Amino acid sequence: MSVQTVLLVDDEPLITHVVSRKLESAGYATVIARDGEEALRVALDAPPNLVVTDLQMPRMSGIEFATRLRHDERTSEIPVILLTARGYFLNPTEIELTNIREVMSKPFTARGLLAKVTELMGDDDAQLRGAA
Repeated sequence: MSVQTVLLVDDEPLITHVVSRKLESAGYATVIARDGEEALRVALDAPPNLVVTDLQMPRMSGIEFATRLRHDERTSEIPVILLTARGYFLNPTEIELTNIREVMSKPFTARGLLAKVTELMGDDDAQLRGAA
C-alpha cells in the first residue's frame, strides 16, 4: 500500500509543524506550503490525496485555493479540510464551488484533525497509529 500524502497550507509555521508531526506519526506523508499560491503550484505538480488549508492567508485565500483545485482536472477530486477562525462567516455558495468536505474552527486539536483526515481518506487504522 502506498503512503497517502496530505498537503498542509498555513502561514503559521507552528500549526503546520504540529499537524505534520501528528499526521506523520499516523503514517501519512506531509507537504507544507505557506500560502495558497505556493500550495497551488505544489498540488498541480504532485497532487496530494487530501489538503488541509487555512482560510485567511496572504496571496490567495483558502476558498480561492480550493476553488482553483476544483476547476483543474488534475486536482478536481482532492478533498479539502478548511481551517478558519472561530465565528468567521463562510458563504455556502462559495463552499459549493470547492471540494471542501469539512470546516474546522481554530483552535482545534491535532487529534481532532487527524480524525477528520482519516475519515475522509477512509483509513481507519491511521487513528490507531496516530494515537501516540
